[in-house]
Amino acid sequence: MANPSTLRTPPHSDEAEQGVLGSILLDAATGDSRVMDLCTEHGITEESFFAPSHRLLFETLTEMSRAAMSIDPVTLNERLRAMNRLDEVGGPAMLQQLIDRTPTAAHAEYYINILRQKHLLRKVIACSRDAERRCYDEAVSADLILGEVEQQFLSIADRREGTGVNWPQAITNTMAHIERLFSLGKGAVAGLPTGLANLDKKLKGLRNGEMIVLAARPSMGKTSLAMNIAECVALGRDINGNPMKGDHNRPHGVGVFSLEMSTESLAMRMLCGMAGVPAFQIDQGVINPKRVNQQLTRAASDLGKAPIYCDDTGGLDVMDMRARARRMKKRYKIELIVIDYLQLCNCREFAKQGRQIETSQISGQIKAMAKELNLPVIVLSQLSRAPEQRGDASHKPKLSDLRDSGAIEQDADVALLLRRPCKAPKDPEFDDKRLAIVDVAKHRNGPTGEVRLDFDDTLTRFGDRRDAANEADGFEPPRA
Repeated sequence: MANPSTLRTPPHSDEAEQGVLGSILLDAATGDSRVMDLCTEHGITEESFFAPSHRLLFETLTEMSRAAMSIDPVTLNERLRAMNRLDEVGGPAMLQQLIDRTPTAAHAEYYINILRQKHLLRKVIACSRDAERRCYDEAVSADLILGEVEQQFLSIADRREGTGVNWPQAITNTMAHIERLFSLGKGAVAGLPTGLANLDKKLKGLRNGEMIVLAARPSMGKTSLAMNIAECVALGRDINGNPMKGDHNRPHGVGVFSLEMSTESLAMRMLCGMAGVPAFQIDQGVINPKRVNQQLTRAASDLGKAPIYCDDTGGLDVMDMRARARRMKKRYKIELIVIDYLQLCNCREFAKQGRQIETSQISGQIKAMAKELNLPVIVLSQLSRAPEQRGDASHKPKLSDLRDSGAIEQDADVALLLRRPCKAPKDPEFDDKRLAIVDVAKHRNGPTGEVRLDFDDTLTRFGDRRDAANEADGFEPPRA
């Protein structure tokens, strides 16, 4: 016996659908396109109409409007006749009924709102039925289904109306932001400081909505650099332990998706780095516990209070990651996300279409996540072997070396390519074991160029390097 709920008629309103179509015809007859513009503004498409004849009529009216054709019952009638689809809408009599049943186009916005509400209800029902169907698929994990269903429902909400800020408000907000930077003086950053002054000079901080790609060959220290930044942001202190400038002198929530290392391994690395104690000496038992206990205790006290939230689930699907990040933002108010690393993410929907297409989709989803949550996302990425095969003595990487897909460099707002000269035997600076170079190869909102840092291999910790190559000219507003 059929479920009674499946026999119900989906939510719709014939009167509202006819009112919208009749208003378009009445409005167009006066030489105006206000109603059609209102439909576009509220996201009305042919799918918003329940009756097939009404869908066909709206689709035809939209095509005529885009082609700048005159719209009235006669031209619409001829258009449908030329397409051999006039009978599908009920013939000429139906077109005349639309006008007769619509007294005025002044109430068009009211009809459009009813139409939109009914369409939203049908989409919610469709998503619910799809979720129910997916729950009976035993081959898929419940966590993955939950993430995908959550994303489907939120995508319905996101498309209800445009969420963009109007232009005058955008200008006002931008001027307020500029005035805040001026008030902070020289050296102020526009986004979250990284805690590394040399890097902040180039980037001016990590900006909301941006995808920052940090790429390197294995064992160059990209995870260490990302976690050093996460530590500074979470504690509100720079890499030397000094309070950050301005309103960044406070803890900021950081979400970490560690697909490669466990949470305990990250905690061990961060704790030893902050305490100044080599982790390998602890593992080998060659260090005196009494001598370093005070340092470790002090570091543990600080890091234990840091608002860092780590998810070390391996092989995470990117849609599930977006759902988890959304919950982190809502529950913990995180202001930065770190993903380690992109090539370990999966995209179940495109997994069978090749790794290049799958990686492209993963990159696009991470960029969409940054915009949706309005926070910076640092995503680590592997580089191909091309830097080592080009014959370049310094093994200097390029954007084209990003592994698996060119979509990564396209989606990235900032691309940081990390290398260490001591790993390239023929590099002129091979003997400088502490030197690490971050090449800002792409910067959508600022300059590119190299940033020189110090890297302590025993502590897996970066620091600011003081040399002539890091000197940069600052900008000061013109004086009155």
